[in-house]
Amino acid sequence: MRYRALIVTFFAFCLAVLTACSTPANSLSRDQLTYDQIVNTGLANVCPQLGETLRGTIPIEAGKNYRLTSLCVEPQEYFVKEESTNKRKEAEYIPAKVVTRETSSLDQVSGTIAVADNGVLTFTEEDGIDFQAITIQLPGGDQVPFLFTIKELVANTKPGPLEINSSTDFSGKFKVPSYRGAVFLDPKARGTASGYDNAVALPAGSDAVELNRANVKQISAGSGEMSLKITKVDQETGEIAGVFESEQTSATDLGAEDPEIVKIQGIFYGRVAPKA
Repeated sequence: MRYRALIVTFFAFCLAVLTACSTPANSLSRDQLTYDQIVNTGLANVCPQLGETLRGTIPIEAGKNYRLTSLCVEPQEYFVKEESTNKRKEAEYIPAKVVTRETSSLDQVSGTIAVADNGVLTFTEEDGIDFQAITIQLPGGDQVPFLFTIKELVANTKPGPLEINSSTDFSGKFKVPSYRGAVFLDPKARGTASGYDNAVALPAGSDAVELNRANVKQISAGSGEMSLKITKVDQETGEIAGVFESEQTSATDLGAEDPEIVKIQGIFYGRVAPKA
């Protein structure tokens, strides 16, 4: 009887986990779940979603500032721009897969939305969990680390009516911080603010042009461009959701390598409200 009770308890637990994983995101609120209900289910990395039929409108008043809060950006597809071996053919994006942990979404990002007289809305990112270190792998086995981010994003809409609806698109540029910090040391103990100035095994040739780039570490910021296309709007709650596409530079090993161009596609969610 005791073993039968253990078996029943085990299957009940498995059923609860499967139910949590298979339940649509729009019927679950992470704020209402406990840690035990979220851990190991993947829900922490999933952005909330709105109903498919929501096509409302959020009216915007001229001269009044608004805030976009609880912005969650969930990447779902990754691509790396690769030059073709055929010189007559343009560079194309190759699909890649994630090889690092599943913590890839940006969350609790917030910022202001300024309103211009011609109806242009400008979103300026200010705070939140706005970067994630991710490594992706190409079909040939090459791995590309990059810092998925929207730091200091300034995105504008086109002139139009003072409202946010399912046709509103934000697009703009952002800053990509260095993937490595100043105190990071490479395998030869070289760094920017600490470590050796050159590889100890080659002191005589440390000033050689072909080695100088790897020896002299540099922290340089990259750049990126993102578009947020709103497809769903809940007028009553001020919630918005849609799809995004971002292109940004990858890590350069503190200046030792040329950056790759990475394209990320996925979904996002946020809330729009007047600024207090």
